[in-house]
Amino acid sequence: MGNSKRQKPSESTWRHDIPGTPLELGEHIWLYGYHAVLAALANPQRQKHRLVVTPKTFLETFNSIEPEIMDRSKIDRLLPTGVVHQGIALLTSPLPKISLKNLLDHTSNKSIIIALDQANDPRNIGAVLRSASAFQADAVIIPERYSPQATSVLAKSASGALEKTPLIRVTNLARTLEQLKKVGYWCAGLVPDAKQTLAEAKLSGNIVLILGAEGKGIRRLTRDRCDYLLRIPIDREMESLNISAAAAISLYELNRI
Repeated sequence: MGNSKRQKPSESTWRHDIPGTPLELGEHIWLYGYHAVLAALANPQRQKHRLVVTPKTFLETFNSIEPEIMDRSKIDRLLPTGVVHQGIALLTSPLPKISLKNLLDHTSNKSIIIALDQANDPRNIGAVLRSASAFQADAVIIPERYSPQATSVLAKSASGALEKTPLIRVTNLARTLEQLKKVGYWCAGLVPDAKQTLAEAKLSGNIVLILGAEGKGIRRLTRDRCDYLLRIPIDREMESLNISAAAAISLYELNRI
């Protein structure tokens, strides 16, 4: 807990030449919420431009960093209407892009990668990142087309995981899966009509777990690249699980084996 006698920090510590706006600021984005902002502050790869907090949040959270102190209503005006910022927001640059080659240079012998096909809800992708980080997956891969950028909504849903688990955008998902297979990964796609469950497959080695959006599932070209087609056993009256729930269950199962 902070000391209530602390002085208001100097306003020259952070850049003020980038005005706030409810929209994304070109190459800059606002991150908000405790976990998303604190994780970004701790990430040396993240360029930070402006940190704003309410007096209460400053006293409860910070002991060395000097943010701008402002009323909650002023922070509200910097961000999209209705967001839950918890009295803290950080203006940043996007994270540097990580290529598939960069990723593979740093993976272990028991590597798990999540590939999302047709997922376009930033909240779901953020939640998948959170599960991937919790179960120490090496990365989450999404197609470049039709996938959301790593904006504030996605970062808030990821609850800090965007700073820890790489989110890699690829031009062609099917081609990327072929590349991963060539370097020793097994591709396992989750589909509701599979004969075998994920638990029954007892997968080992390096694995790419491929999930499709709820309702749409994975595309035919993606499905054709899979070495395994597997399912999560759920009640037959339920067609499918939300993609973030499916990712969490699958990652737990893969780590349990």
